[in-house]
Amino acid sequence: MESKIFISILLATVLVNNYVLSQILGLCPFLGVSKKTETALGMGLSVIFVMTIASFFTHVIYQYLLIPFDLTYLRTLAFILVIASLVQLVEMILNKTAPSLYQALGIFLPLITTNCAVLGVAVLNIESGFVGSNFGLLKSVVQGFGAGVGFTLALYLMAGIRERLELADIPENLKGLPITFICAGLMALSFLGFSGMKLFK
Repeated sequence: MESKIFISILLATVLVNNYVLSQILGLCPFLGVSKKTETALGMGLSVIFVMTIASFFTHVIYQYLLIPFDLTYLRTLAFILVIASLVQLVEMILNKTAPSLYQALGIFLPLITTNCAVLGVAVLNIESGFVGSNFGLLKSVVQGFGAGVGFTLALYLMAGIRERLELADIPENLKGLPITFICAGLMALSFLGFSGMKLFK
């Protein structure tokens, strides 16, 4: 029974409630790093790591530190500190292990700290009622991991589309960001199909 709950949380965050295409969160790296599939994949894996680990630590901090000491009003500050620390860790790891990817990601890597999708996952884990529920910590981690996978999927798909657009015959007025926004809108519409979107009442 519990395994079905975890699978439904995972599928919901990857497809139905995709943070980029359904929740409209994390658009800055989505548009900025989606020019090449290689950098998109690197950024996506970094976000998966940060979202998953951040979901774990923010849940623990909220349940065992902020609630008992009646400091829940500090949750945003606490969550941002956790996320910033994790992003610093990712930056150091990438700088040592994959310097070319580190250079390619550029300013967008430290921007994970202010990526609203990462903070959104931490906040939605609390809003979803996982704190204090059975297997609440595991549910938070699964939701964080699923959100990261959904972000990576959207980013990688957009990067593949943009690579093909480089070879396409596009009107001059639509080149660059205009055609990217059109493609993002079409992708968002296609992902809404997973939630059973109704066009007419």
